[in-house]
Amino acid sequence: MSTVKRSAGVLLYRVVPGEDGGGDVEVLIGHMGGPFWAHREAASWSIPKGEYGPDEEPAAAARREFGEELGLPVPDGLWVPLGEARQSGGKIVTVWAVEAWLDPGAAVPGTFTMEWPTGSGVLCEFPELDRFAWCTPKDALERLVAGQRAFVERLLAHVREDGTPPEA
Repeated sequence: MSTVKRSAGVLLYRVVPGEDGGGDVEVLIGHMGGPFWAHREAASWSIPKGEYGPDEEPAAAARREFGEELGLPVPDGLWVPLGEARQSGGKIVTVWAVEAWLDPGAAVPGTFTMEWPTGSGVLCEFPELDRFAWCTPKDALERLVAGQRAFVERLLAHVREDGTPPEA
């Protein structure tokens, strides 16, 4: 019997002044680390997130994983539920949005160990996410893996409901 894997994460966003005097939305995402993703940009970024087991609450896992992947705590702010999405491998991801500012240069990413090159017997350590950037929704939709793009769209719908004009 297989068990569905679950992940939870936090999508930070900020509203910055736009050229027209309105506000533009930006989201903070991270480029996936390791040799498989090293020379890729499109569909190789992720919302800071990670797996959790049946004994952990999704929000607690999202907070823990954010801290592990960025080496920084989740900034204070209201947690807006963005729901769930199923990724291509079957994993179900749950994400919350938090409006806050964070300096991506202050991140100290967590690491993972894997054999590299494959079959060499050599274990190497790589960052889980090797760099972070604030992106417009348009850029984020190009950079994020397909299974996480729905969260950016849901965030934009939330911001529109609040009356803040997001970037198109």
